[in-house]
Amino acid sequence: MKSLKTPPIFCCPPLLAGRLTETEAASAAVLFRVLGEPARLQLLSLIAAQPSKEVCACELVESLGLSQPTVSHHLKVMYEAGLLSKERRGSWIYYQIVQAQLVSLRGVLA
Repeated sequence: MKSLKTPPIFCCPPLLAGRLTETEAASAAVLFRVLGEPARLQLLSLIAAQPSKEVCACELVESLGLSQPTVSHHLKVMYEAGLLSKERRGSWIYYQIVQAQLVSLRGVLA
């Protein structure tokens, strides 16, 4: 007697292929981890809100009520992650948001 093989029954339609590669997901995760700190989100927001889209590090200390070393640490972490660029002008450092990184993060979330 011949056995009839019944096709498998699936509870859900198959998933679509993921948009992110493992490397892309790892890169995005680093940026999201950096932004997981509330003070860093506030710093990013303050910089983005400036008409010139840049701000001197010295102006950020009073705005957040954090100590200068704490603000410098957060700026350094965001700079090293590629979220900010910086330019030294005399003894002051001005920070700007790297727009390409924000566009990349928006793409991950879209």
